[in-house]
Amino acid sequence: MPRDSKIRMVRSLLTAAVLLCASNTVAQSVTPVNKQPESVQRFIGMFSDPDVQRFLQQQSQAAQAAAKPPLETPNRDPSFSEIAMRFRAHASGLLGAIQSFPLETMRGAAVLDQDIQASGGTRPIFLVAAFVAVGLAAQWLFWWISTHWRTWMARAPFVTVRERVIALAARLLWAACHILSFGLGSIGFFLLFQWPPIIREIVVGYLFAIVVFRLASALFDVLLAPRAEEEGRFRVVPIPKDAAGHWAKRLAYLVGWYAFGWVTIRLLGTLGFSIPARQLVAYSLGLVLLVIGIEAVWRRPSGLSAGHASRIGLGARNWLWTVYFASVWLLWVMGAMKLFWIAVVCAALPGAIALTKASVDNILRSSEDEGDGHKRGTVVSVIVERGIRAALIVAAIVLLADVLEVRLTQMTMQDSPLLRLARGVLSAGIILLVVDLTWSVVKVLIDRKLDDTETVLEVGSERERRRTRLRTLLPILRNFLMILFAAIAIMMALSSLGVEIGPLIAGAGVVGVAIGFGAQTVVKDVISGMFYLLDDAFRIGEYIQSGSYKGTVESFSLRSVKLRHHRGAVYIVPFSELGAVQNMSRDWVIEKMTITITYDSDIEKARKIIKKIGLDLFEDPEFKPTTIEPLKMQGIDSLGDSGLLLRMKVMTLPGQQFTLKRRALRMIHDAFHENGIKLAVPTVQVSGGKEDAIAAAAQQTLTTHNAVENPV
Repeated sequence: MPRDSKIRMVRSLLTAAVLLCASNTVAQSVTPVNKQPESVQRFIGMFSDPDVQRFLQQQSQAAQAAAKPPLETPNRDPSFSEIAMRFRAHASGLLGAIQSFPLETMRGAAVLDQDIQASGGTRPIFLVAAFVAVGLAAQWLFWWISTHWRTWMARAPFVTVRERVIALAARLLWAACHILSFGLGSIGFFLLFQWPPIIREIVVGYLFAIVVFRLASALFDVLLAPRAEEEGRFRVVPIPKDAAGHWAKRLAYLVGWYAFGWVTIRLLGTLGFSIPARQLVAYSLGLVLLVIGIEAVWRRPSGLSAGHASRIGLGARNWLWTVYFASVWLLWVMGAMKLFWIAVVCAALPGAIALTKASVDNILRSSEDEGDGHKRGTVVSVIVERGIRAALIVAAIVLLADVLEVRLTQMTMQDSPLLRLARGVLSAGIILLVVDLTWSVVKVLIDRKLDDTETVLEVGSERERRRTRLRTLLPILRNFLMILFAAIAIMMALSSLGVEIGPLIAGAGVVGVAIGFGAQTVVKDVISGMFYLLDDAFRIGEYIQSGSYKGTVESFSLRSVKLRHHRGAVYIVPFSELGAVQNMSRDWVIEKMTITITYDSDIEKARKIIKKIGLDLFEDPEFKPTTIEPLKMQGIDSLGDSGLLLRMKVMTLPGQQFTLKRRALRMIHDAFHENGIKLAVPTVQVSGGKEDAIAAAAQQTLTTHNAVENPV
């Protein structure tokens, strides 16, 4: 493995420790030169000679080069024996570092002691403490100056999306300025003076680590807001209070530990420590990071019930995470960096995507979502969430490509089966991400439009008709676009993988023609449905009748319509079987009613009564919005056997005539009864006395006899 790869490996996976104390310990571990015997002073002074340091560094590099296994050819994967040789070389280097570490410590301490003596004997620990105090003073000054800013943030509302974004941006900006004031007061003030190079690098490095730790603490405090309930703040990551406080502290400790460790390893390189020695320190400091991670897992708030089964499940998950963290640390120590990064990315990427989605949804949720409990996505939330997810996936791919030594920029200039497959997979992944983002935006737009159509408007109005038409067409459009996007994504992905999609498209066309001939009824159903929808023959919620099928339109598919009969039965009718459609829910309807009164009734009085009832119903708040023309009598329809047949009519909105009809008939019955108008009932009347009955019977007998005697 090249030297720069090892250095990059050590830097990236360091979890580092309180390095300020480490540097001070190294400086103090050596007895001052003037208190040592003369021979020891000469021995230590030899390490300060630049020629001696250069010679020792060359010897260390030569020893490392001799311990390396032969490099493999560029386009060949290392064999198992080569991997074993690398591991043995790595382990022998660490064992050698353990033996040579005291000597390297003495050499580094001698180099550091020279700069300490040049700076007047002031040790770095005291300089760091002094300039930390200066930084805290500058930070307090910013705190005092920003009193109005803090007051406004404490009173800032978090009701709407705009208010939440503004308040969070203000808090993040204030936290950055607060930490920046500390950095300027500490690092900036320190750099105003002239210092020896090693002293300057030590103090600036550890001050920078402190700034990183405090910046991480402020960031997690804004995002997790452990005291959100007490201070009226908004928690970006939707987790309980106990979990927020727990993870805010642990994550800040992890970032701070890493920053201190990274600075320490760089300083060890400046002091002349060899690469194996720095690796040994990094692995030792990594144990602290491992302990922090395991402690965070085992002591995290569970949020579960106290049942026995829940405790068993939580304990099993904690043991799995413990084994995972220990395995990752061992992979790092063994130098298996490819497996290490694969394990880290596979565990971190799904969690990062889930947290990002939950946080974005929490920030961009609207008050309407909270009111009805129905979660509605927005175009902005989808773009932000999907964009961040795509960025995380691309970053993971780039990181793994760098770790696995896959040069993405050189892949286009090389032509091998493996590289062609890798290029195709990357291109297919990008295509799927773009199509997924596009489909998510389109789906959110359609769903939001469908949610808007759930509001019931004035019956019969133009807006109500438009609403029902949208509820009819939008689900079909959504399904069609989903199939279209899926087909486009699959075809483009196959094309990027090197598959010839021309024959696939031609074959699909041939198969489609064959299916069309074999399933003519299905094709006829689909085409008939398209024309029904284009003609706006019916919409969801309308009552239609076609032949023996009738009912309310509930939903559509590509080839059929579902009708709900008013008695509850459901008809699923193919479009090709509908034929002529009678739509009973468009514009208006005229309901005709008949009533029979006796012949001796006052027709004019009955007309006035019916007219008055019609006007009363027309002004009734219950029926006024749905009545177009009031109830009125058209006149005598016919002279019936039992009385006069009066015809009436009323014009209403579709579906509203039945309630009005029942109310009108009841009012007419009561009014006729009060005004002495009798409703006719069927009767059989026999008139005349006994003699008339005998004469009629004799006449009937004579007629029958003549018919028999004189047939035609």
